[in-house]
Amino acid sequence: MEKNWIKIFSSTNPIKVEIIKQMLAEKNIVAVILSKQDSSYNMFGTIDLYVTENKQKIALQLIHKQNNE
Repeated sequence: MEKNWIKIFSSTNPIKVEIIKQMLAEKNIVAVILSKQDSSYNMFGTIDLYVTENKQKIALQLIHKQNNE
């Protein structure tokens, strides 16, 4: 069965994206990073974080909670 992946977070900071990915992994939510940054100049483009559609709501709640702590 094919999964639908939904973008839940985007940043130019790869460390911030990785921290969120790890936080989601601790809650058993699989997340995938897709870097759209230029390979020569990391200042151009974004890094996007995706989860499956059925995990979108809980993932967004966890990110919101983390950002408010």
